[in-house]
Amino acid sequence: QEQLVESGGGSVQSGGSLRLSCAASVHTANLHCMGWFRQDPGKEREGVAAIDSAGRTNYADSVKGRFTISQDNAKNTLYLQMNVLKPEDTAMYYCAAGLSPVSWWSRLLQAAYNYWGQGTQVTVSS
Repeated sequence: QEQLVESGGGSVQSGGSLRLSCAASVHTANLHCMGWFRQDPGKEREGVAAIDSAGRTNYADSVKGRFTISQDNAKNTLYLQMNVLKPEDTAMYYCAAGLSPVSWWSRLLQAAYNYWGQGTQVTVSS
């Protein structure tokens, strides 16, 4: 089955940067979409960014202009470059993969994805 392993999380000061990586056990070129979600304790998991097989991207309003999602199909790896981090970005970040076509308007919804990684913690201090 599809396996996703996140890495790159850690603690950083406000205004700093981190790059998250998600290694997939299958060719990412065969996936219709991949995404990053985050969840802070006591809150609902929210979609952060998504990218489809054509390279089209979607971002949550809260991260537009600061985060960039990308993928390297040769390495079967998904990335999330996070710049100008804020304390509100503190959360467990999860990588997700979708095996079926997903409408653009649903790509930041949990239901669009079939497989999930175990998460990597991002903590932003002020």
